[in-house]
Amino acid sequence: MYRNLLLGLLMGIAGQAEAQKNPFDTRIDVRMGQRVFRAECGRCHGRDAKGNDETGAPDLTTGSFSAASTEAKLFEVVRDGIPGTTMIGIGWAPDETIWQVVAYIDSLNLNPDDVDLPGSADQGQKLYNGKGNCTSCHMLGGSGGRLGPDLSTVGNRRDPDELKEDLLEPNETVLPRWWTMRITRADGSVTEGLRMNEDTFTLRIMDKEENLWHFSKSQIRSSKRTETSTMPSASETLTMSEVDDLVAYLFSLRKES
Repeated sequence: MYRNLLLGLLMGIAGQAEAQKNPFDTRIDVRMGQRVFRAECGRCHGRDAKGNDETGAPDLTTGSFSAASTEAKLFEVVRDGIPGTTMIGIGWAPDETIWQVVAYIDSLNLNPDDVDLPGSADQGQKLYNGKGNCTSCHMLGGSGGRLGPDLSTVGNRRDPDELKEDLLEPNETVLPRWWTMRITRADGSVTEGLRMNEDTFTLRIMDKEENLWHFSKSQIRSSKRTETSTMPSASETLTMSEVDDLVAYLFSLRKES
């Protein structure tokens, strides 16, 4: 009897210790948590989790939480909210979903120096400015092109695995903002560029020289939309070692954001 009681007590302690660690912390869990966070928490904390002065919601990217010093405590806050404040929980969600939100919040606080990456950030910076030709399309710190997303804080938005996937498989996920359009005018001339804006009656695109064009749909012959990326796969110009270097550099930008 006493043996069973002791065994049960030890198992209970082990279970409590295990509960302190997030059981759902894979890359997929982080992505799922990001989706839930943006839908349920982003209204107050911002889609980038950097807080909101108007709502009083704090910045969650600092790694310091006044009401939660452990993952288990953070789980409780996400689930139950904080009494006496505007912070409400998502207790309606299953535990797995709440842990995934915790995993996403934790991912915002990664320090590049604490992540062991195979590439060299210094070499990656040289590739970014040289062989990789990234500056022709991407803005970084206010300098560069506008034909691709601004990468100034990309290390805060994407983890190393996601960055590598972005470089090698750029067509995997292309937001509508980066679709392209081919416009054929009434006289047969053609203009192509990024789809900047489109509504029922008009189109606005930016060509590769970054010139803006505005069209009335009633005055063009046709328009064709392409939903793939304009960026080629890095595998076409870089070795896998160089891709690792570029990933290390892009992730290191986290420190500068």
